[in-house]
Amino acid sequence: MKSKVISALVLLAPLMVMGPLTASAQDGAGHCNYVQQNMFAGPFKVCDAPATPEKCAELGKTDDNKDAVHSAGACGTDGKVGVCDMGDAGKRFYYEGDPGGLEIGCGFQGGEWKAG
Repeated sequence: MKSKVISALVLLAPLMVMGPLTASAQDGAGHCNYVQQNMFAGPFKVCDAPATPEKCAELGKTDDNKDAVHSAGACGTDGKVGVCDMGDAGKRFYYEGDPGGLEIGCGFQGGEWKAG
């Protein structure tokens, strides 16, 4: 249970600092692959979409995140643990982490978790 709570917190901490993906991110095509990490949990390999190059650079500097790379097109689906679909705010693809904890954190973001 503790690991699920920690995983949920890792999802919430970046939102407290920078908020969910914004409409401006949706205006540009592409996605952002990065390593998400903060004082609660991680590191996790993730991909946010849609994301502009500017949003990707911001994601790479938030908390202890690193290795942010913007690319055109959609996030890859091979090897994903699941996706947090936040509707108009975008999607966050997780390639690492405990699915149960990630699902809890996704719910706190107002998203819908889709495993695998």
